[in-house]
Amino acid sequence: MANADTSESSARSGLYWIRIIAYWFFTLTVALEMIAGSMWDLLQIEYVRSVMTHLGYPLYVLFIIGAWKFPCAVTLLVPRFVRLKEWAYAGAFFNYTGAAGSHVLAGDPAGKWLGPLVFAALVLASWALRPPDRRVPLTAPATPARVSSWIIPLGMVLVFLVFALLTLPKGPPPP
Repeated sequence: MANADTSESSARSGLYWIRIIAYWFFTLTVALEMIAGSMWDLLQIEYVRSVMTHLGYPLYVLFIIGAWKFPCAVTLLVPRFVRLKEWAYAGAFFNYTGAAGSHVLAGDPAGKWLGPLVFAALVLASWALRPPDRRVPLTAPATPARVSSWIIPLGMVLVFLVFALLTLPKGPPPP
């Protein structure tokens, strides 16, 4: 019986280490790309300038995106700050899916938008595999929401949507 417990424990230990190694592989890959991307954006190297111009974005956007990529990478790597890590993961995911969407909307071939989607998948993998000490702790079990609790928020969204559509400016945009 002790032999069965030992083999089960070693299998669990093996899965634990596979998970940890995969987590760090995905996290380090994303962090490296974020830091390199930050430097490329802030230095506005020719490659990123040509990509941004092709996509129709003004070059000053590179300073905004580049300034946020570096702290994102640092946040993913350092211990603690679990709530900030959630925001960093969300920002990285938005960055990569936004890049992929920009390339798709610009009519670029799959080779241009597939890379950012792969990095978005790496972000999701890192997020899903993170150890418990890098997760926001659950404070209470989730209670199922009643249908009636959705009526007012969805009603407000509908009112705001109608208001936004009714207040659209008429005619061409100002020069």
